[in-house]
Amino acid sequence: MTRRRWIADTWTLREDRPATAALTGEQANHLARVLRAQPGQIFDVVAGGFLHRAEVTTVSPESVEFLMHEELEADAALPLRLYLAIFKFDHFEWAVEKATELGIASITPVLARRTEKHLAQAAMKRVERWRRIAHEASQQSRRTDIPEVTDPIALKLALEQEQSPTRILLSETEQATTLSSALEAHPRVQTAIAIGPEGGWTPEEMTLFAQHTWQPVTLGPRILRAETAAIAAIAIASTHLG
Repeated sequence: MTRRRWIADTWTLREDRPATAALTGEQANHLARVLRAQPGQIFDVVAGGFLHRAEVTTVSPESVEFLMHEELEADAALPLRLYLAIFKFDHFEWAVEKATELGIASITPVLARRTEKHLAQAAMKRVERWRRIAHEASQQSRRTDIPEVTDPIALKLALEQEQSPTRILLSETEQATTLSSALEAHPRVQTAIAIGPEGGWTPEEMTLFAQHTWQPVTLGPRILRAETAAIAAIAIASTHLG
């Protein structure tokens, strides 16, 4: 039977003493009250990006502590950064969850020209919720890390900061170059993918992408919702980057 996996809230990893870790808050409460964990039980615990077999030492609704044993083999995140223009929050949150499950390394919410004004204004207040969703999805999908969910950022600044060797823009106007063919030309390197809001990128934004050498690609003839495009793109990219 597969052991339940948890991502530690705090940990101590030192060579001169046994490694320890702890769950706090909602995780501890769930493990203590719902699952009724007891000292001596064994779980898989991720701490500092490393996966360990871990033994429960103390249990309370506020904190569950572990003694870490041997390090276990684990898969790394995809070398893939997602730039996702902000759209309706319930759809956006679904995209965050599924992108996490598929192994994305980071998610950057982007304030685009066609991002609805009330969503742009409220986005900063939603970031912690998006990070909790990523945390829970990482745990559920048995990842050994949690993707970084950055603060929302204006598109121009995001493009100025991104330095991935391969930078790919999903574009409704591109008809020839597919995502697969673009990735085949640059296999297994750090890659950034940008996905626009409802209504797509404006011509001015497309020019901005071109100035920063982002390559436009297509996912095919169908027009996809932003969250569907995100998941399709990550799934395709994983076959080239995984």
